[in-house]
Amino acid sequence: MRLRLPSSPARPLLHKLIAAGLSAADPYHALLKHVVLTRHSLRVGRRTYNLSHIDCIVVVGAGKASARMAQALETALGPRLDDGLVIVKTGHTLATKRITVLEASHPIPDRAGLHATQRLLRLTQCLTPRDLLIVLLSGGASSLLPAPVAGVTLPDKQRTTRLLLHSGATINEMNVVRKHLSLIKGGGLAASTRAKIVTLLLSDVIGDDLGSIGSGPTAGDLSTFADAVGVLQRYRSWRAVPEAVRRYLDRGRKGDATETLKPGSRRLRSVQHHIIGNNRIMLEAVARAAQQADLHTKFVSHPITGEARVAVKQLTDLAKAITEGHDILKRPCCVVAGGETTVTVTGRGKGGRAQEFAASAALEIAGLPNTWIVALGTDGTDGPTDAAGAIVTGGTVARAKKLGIDLRASLDRHNTYPALKALGCHIHTGPTGTNVNDLYLLLLL
Repeated sequence: MRLRLPSSPARPLLHKLIAAGLSAADPYHALLKHVVLTRHSLRVGRRTYNLSHIDCIVVVGAGKASARMAQALETALGPRLDDGLVIVKTGHTLATKRITVLEASHPIPDRAGLHATQRLLRLTQCLTPRDLLIVLLSGGASSLLPAPVAGVTLPDKQRTTRLLLHSGATINEMNVVRKHLSLIKGGGLAASTRAKIVTLLLSDVIGDDLGSIGSGPTAGDLSTFADAVGVLQRYRSWRAVPEAVRRYLDRGRKGDATETLKPGSRRLRSVQHHIIGNNRIMLEAVARAAQQADLHTKFVSHPITGEARVAVKQLTDLAKAITEGHDILKRPCCVVAGGETTVTVTGRGKGGRAQEFAASAALEIAGLPNTWIVALGTDGTDGPTDAAGAIVTGGTVARAKKLGIDLRASLDRHNTYPALKALGCHIHTGPTGTNVNDLYLLLLL
């Protein structure tokens, strides 16, 4: 990973803070803390497995961080690992020895993902109760594991996903729909095999709900077909989704299709889950780095969620209050926050939620001296762009006007990428090998 930030007097400090967060979110070191192999046993989290009772250890997984997690597991298990396959977002491949890494499209599933998922299922379906299946999950797994139910095609799922992405639905709401159109999500992976299962998760879900991370392929699911229909109706997508999707969900709502695996299911008795990293762990590392830099530091414990251009006010209102002397926090200071916003897309612009957040912030803090706001997607790719996010200042709007760039118009068109690129505001990391939601910083010097 090469962290590149816009030029500014605060760049060395911001580099230190962001790097501290991304380092803490590195799943390689996090996983090694949770997996310990000895001569006769394997400890995974709080569970110890007697190796004399295990014939075969197989690894499968999906997500933007799954290749990095696979590397760590190879280090931890060595020759005791028998086979494995993980699916990553295109461009996020890393070198492995025993575990096959396949690429697929994200956030819209593609045929490569379908074929990879079919191959993954063939690997799990042949396992026995004397085998141990280790599942590696991180953000992005839902899109990377397309296995449509009978009667629903990949193009059907692609159209449904596009509609949901543009609707403003939260990730949890999207996952309710995806679980009920999938053979693998909503506990489907657990149901596909007789092996003992231990799932290691790098959480990109606020609250770390097991059923929401990667749409919970090994977890029980409380949602129903009726809930899935409700999501599509709530976001006015029910009539727009393919007929095959409506038909299948209607069947399920009437009890004529198999529900997702529910909590308390007998199958889940032999499934364990361990979260190895999340947004909070990353934020705490950033806050420690800020304190070590002698900044008055405020840690925002509640996540920043909702529409990006609205959610941004949680930081910009605070910036104004501090500048005007109406807050107990004094300069130099840093506010550390995390979460994940949404964007209701109405045009064909290019950008992402972090860039939308940053551009909105620039308009709100225009004119404030020595003020910086950071919005960063920890996976290194914000939306379908090569930027991880952006940094804006109180002077960004004035600079935009000099260059003839209309930031507000760019926001209205959801076309923030070209504007922020022209302004030199982008953060570049390349694929980070991790994914623990977003990082937001307010820095006042």
